[in-house]
Amino acid sequence: MSQPKSGIVSFLQEFSIPLIAGVFVALAWANIDYHGYHHILETPLIDGVKILGYDLTLHWLVNDIFMVFFFGIAAKEIAEACLPGGSLNPIKAAINPLIATLGGVFGPVGVFFGALYLFNGMELFGEGADLGALSKGWGIPTATDIALAWLVARTVFGKGHPAINFLLLLAVADDAIGLVIIAVFYGDPAHPAQPQWLGLVAAGMAVAYALRRMNVQQWWIYVFIAGPLAWLGLMKAHMHPALALVPIVPFLPGPKRDTGMFAEGDEVDEATAHGLAIPHDHSPLHNFEHQLKLFVDMGLFFFAFSNAGVQFAGIGWMTWTILIALVVGKTIGIGVLGVMADKMGFKLPAGMGVKDLIMAGFIAALGLTVALFVAAAAFTDPDLQGQAKMGALFSGFVGIVAIVIGKAFGFGRSSAQEEKEPSAAGEASGSAH
Repeated sequence: MSQPKSGIVSFLQEFSIPLIAGVFVALAWANIDYHGYHHILETPLIDGVKILGYDLTLHWLVNDIFMVFFFGIAAKEIAEACLPGGSLNPIKAAINPLIATLGGVFGPVGVFFGALYLFNGMELFGEGADLGALSKGWGIPTATDIALAWLVARTVFGKGHPAINFLLLLAVADDAIGLVIIAVFYGDPAHPAQPQWLGLVAAGMAVAYALRRMNVQQWWIYVFIAGPLAWLGLMKAHMHPALALVPIVPFLPGPKRDTGMFAEGDEVDEATAHGLAIPHDHSPLHNFEHQLKLFVDMGLFFFAFSNAGVQFAGIGWMTWTILIALVVGKTIGIGVLGVMADKMGFKLPAGMGVKDLIMAGFIAALGLTVALFVAAAAFTDPDLQGQAKMGALFSGFVGIVAIVIGKAFGFGRSSAQEEKEPSAAGEASGSAH
């Protein structure tokens, strides 16, 4: 039985305070004492202890161990969204946001290369800059920070607006593509990929499948028996081990229907608003997230602290290339493909118009968490990596701008009125459920 969380803890989780605090602490420390900051990150915690040749540093523990659980929870959201009542079930309901997701990936990539060639042609990266090395940053602006996008969308649109679920689905699918990009395109250049070791990942999946067939109901057995096999396979294959739980989590037995994507409080609010019974689910899939979410949410402080320490002097043209690709590419890509899908017969959710779609695309430019992660994998050159990370960090200001625009232009008001009009019919159908 889970214990109720305090109001302070709920506040910290709801507003992503640990993540934001980690960014500010890292930036402050790196600009006050850059060498001291990196000494904390890169000094082995236990002298002489290595894991598969890697020193046991804070940076390694965060990026190669902790982030396994972060992406595992993202995989849980995707798996649960496929259940009845979820955003991916039935598939027709998800086609518009999924098509828009493609715009949110290819749009930023196209804008990235356009800006890169323009700036390089103007020799803003320096005379004789290595275009091949610069182009490795193309995957950075494809990411969307799920937690911050959800927070900003709720603030801009108001609870219950269909654009929120639209953006949530888009962000989850977007980051799923981001995981594939990391795995395929951003291996360690010093250690060429050895795909034969992926057989261990398949073995981990086979173990997870066997556990499910045996009706094992403890999530930690799947995670700590099948998970290490997948983690070891990815490490030996020289692919990023943070993805280890992504193929394992979908095997966890889940509820019969989607029970919601975020905190229990939101599930209760939504159920109460529609006159439905408060959902209670204790499946392994649900418990995996429920029992690890506090650890992951608070641990994001260390992720941000370990990856966001960039000197402001390191701002350069890669910073602006990444930022422009995120803001322009996401907004236009999602907007254009969302409208195209609507014209093709895959309609936007009821109560969501083109104006809301464009705002959702703009909010999706919040690339912070995963964009930082990809930036660390994309560039080995410290200068380019620092510039790229600053672009990812600056995307956080998109949230502030979106909230200001939302308040100024009354986003959410018209949808609130539209929701009130069919309320009688909604109550009748809600009671039937």
